[in-house]
Amino acid sequence: MDDYQRPQSAVLASRLAEGRRFMQVVAGPRQVGKTTLVQGVVEASALPYRFASADEPALRGPEWIAQQWEAARLECGPAAQGGGVLVLDEVQKIPRWPEAVKRLWDEDTRKKVPLKVVLLGSAPLLIARGLTESLAGRFELIHLPHWSFGEMQAAFGWDVDTYVFHGGYPGAAQLIGDTQRWARYIQDSLVETSISRDVLLLSRVDKPALLRRLFELACRYSGQVLSYTKMLGPLQEAGNTTTLAHYLELLAAAGMVTGLHKYAGDAARTRSSSPKLQVYNTALITAGSGFTQAEVRAQPELWGRLVESAVGAHLANAAAAGDCELFYWRDRGQEMDFVVRSGRRLLALEVKSGRAPQVLPGMAAFSAAFKPQRTLLVGSDGVAVPDFLSRPVRHWVG
Repeated sequence: MDDYQRPQSAVLASRLAEGRRFMQVVAGPRQVGKTTLVQGVVEASALPYRFASADEPALRGPEWIAQQWEAARLECGPAAQGGGVLVLDEVQKIPRWPEAVKRLWDEDTRKKVPLKVVLLGSAPLLIARGLTESLAGRFELIHLPHWSFGEMQAAFGWDVDTYVFHGGYPGAAQLIGDTQRWARYIQDSLVETSISRDVLLLSRVDKPALLRRLFELACRYSGQVLSYTKMLGPLQEAGNTTTLAHYLELLAAAGMVTGLHKYAGDAARTRSSSPKLQVYNTALITAGSGFTQAEVRAQPELWGRLVESAVGAHLANAAAAGDCELFYWRDRGQEMDFVVRSGRRLLALEVKSGRAPQVLPGMAAFSAAFKPQRTLLVGSDGVAVPDFLSRPVRHWVG
């Protein structure tokens, strides 16, 4: 693990080696190694740097950004060869942070101050809103998703079964020998922290208990299509479908779970569909299940659903990074597990962990209706699950 570097490290290092041009924004869910990656890159760069974090229980004000910026100007000023680097971690926690950053960055641009800036954030969609609203043309985004199977295999030597059950949290990798301890770490240090600090602290949530139960429901039913009306029953909470849809968006913004839209070839019908629930990391399912890996592996139906969620998580993380768009499809009893759209190319994908039937009617029906460039069976007699998870999604789209 100590020697492993995520591919995004090289990207950031290359950009910091250039002259001051754009702010670098490293965004992704909690506990995927953003801080470790950035610290490693700036330390190896030999440039003077200042690192400051806004990840505190109480929100700071925008004046904190100005204080850190001025300190970085003094520590890493023009006297330093190539300038220096200011790293602001969890910057989305600061109220009105985009306006403060824009003012200071433009001020340095006018005065030719060679200070390079790296912003980190744990809630990708929340930080993205601030970027697009105020900082257009001033930044480059480096998305840091959950760790893939290939990365966990390279860093920790995991096989595919270990990855399907334990997911892609590197900080928890050393705990998998004790399932109970590993599960508590995931729930206490990752799930609870993400909900309390990345969702409830940053957004207006009138019914936090409902949001937490929605998260639990989404993990339990990952891989299944549920209408918002049906969700309200198990949640046993007064509310409306608009509230649930909003809360699901907030959970997706924190990189936890999402709701996939139905592919319809028409944007309006796609947006109005019932969501297919999908976790971004299978650890979120298994940590709360009470099962060990061996117990889940011994139940073919349960294991099959977990494999499908692992494939879905691989696709969903690529979609969150902007590599593609991800949907499901269902019509008159026929269905496709996943539909991937990248530019004008369409990939239809079915997941089967057991023996697949000779005919896949859903795949045939979707192909007849939408003419995808490629159809793919993952598992069974198709592409092996470890092979699929080891390659980036763009490889399969073609």
